[in-house]
Amino acid sequence: MKMFMKGLLITVLACLLALTTACGSNQSSSTSNSDGDGEKKEKLIVGTDAAFAPFEYMDKGEIVGFDMDFLDAVMKEAGYEWEPKNIGWDPLFEAVRQGKEVDMAISGITINDDREKTFDFSNPYFESTHMVMFKEGTDIQTAKDIEGLTVGVQNGTTGQAAAEKIMGDKSSNIKKFENNVVAIMALKNNDVEAVVTDNTVVNEYVKNNPEDNFKTIEDPENFESEFYGLMFPKDSELKAEFDEAIKEVIESGEYAKIYEEWFGKEPNTDHLLEQAK
Repeated sequence: MKMFMKGLLITVLACLLALTTACGSNQSSSTSNSDGDGEKKEKLIVGTDAAFAPFEYMDKGEIVGFDMDFLDAVMKEAGYEWEPKNIGWDPLFEAVRQGKEVDMAISGITINDDREKTFDFSNPYFESTHMVMFKEGTDIQTAKDIEGLTVGVQNGTTGQAAAEKIMGDKSSNIKKFENNVVAIMALKNNDVEAVVTDNTVVNEYVKNNPEDNFKTIEDPENFESEFYGLMFPKDSELKAEFDEAIKEVIESGEYAKIYEEWFGKEPNTDHLLEQAK
C-alpha cells in the first residue's frame, strides 16, 4: 500500500510539473513577438525628438505624427513590438551610438555622408528639401537673400548646414535653437528674421497658423533634396530586416495611405524605391 501511495504521489507530482511547464511556455510565447516561424523578438525602444510636427510631436501626452504611423506599419511588417522614447535631438545621436538607451531612432533624420560614418541608416522612407520661412514684408526672393539677415535653425540639423552653406559656417547671424518650435517662436518674437528648416514642417506650420502671416520660398538651386531614414548603431543587425520591411510597406500601398492621411497628396514611391541601396 505504501509503495502504491508513493508511486501515485510521484505520478501526481510529475503531472503537476508538466502542467506548470506547459503553462509557463504558453505565457512566454503570448508575451513575445514572432516573425511567423517561431522566432521570438525583443521589444524595441525607438528614440525620437517629439518637436518636429507633423513627423513627431506631443498630443495629449502621446507621441504622434507621420513617423509614428509609418514606423508602426514597418514594425508590424518586421514582427516587432516597439515603444517610442522622447529624448530630444542632440541626446538622440549619442543614445543611438551607444546602443544602450534606445535600439534605433526615427525623427526626420536626414541620411548624409557625415552621419553614415558613425551610424547605419535604413533605405530612405521620405524625401524632403528645405525652405525659408519669414514674416510678410521681409524682402526674400531666393535662399541667397538670407545673407545679412538673422536666421534661426535647429542646432545640429541639415537646416543649419543649408543656412551655413549660404551664410558661412562661422556666421554670427545664424542662431541655433534646441528645436524648430523654439526657432519659429523666435521668428514670431522678432528675435530672428527668417527660419530655415524642412519644407514639410514649414508648410504644416503655415497651414495651421495663418494668423502669423508668414511667407515661404523654395529654392531648388540652393536647397537640394534630402532623404530621411531610420538610424541604427553602426553594424546593427536590424538594418537588413527593416530595409525589407520598409520595402514591403511601400510596395503594398500602406505607405501611400499613411502619407496621404498626413499630407493630403500622393507620394512619389517610385523615386523612394530607386534610392534603395
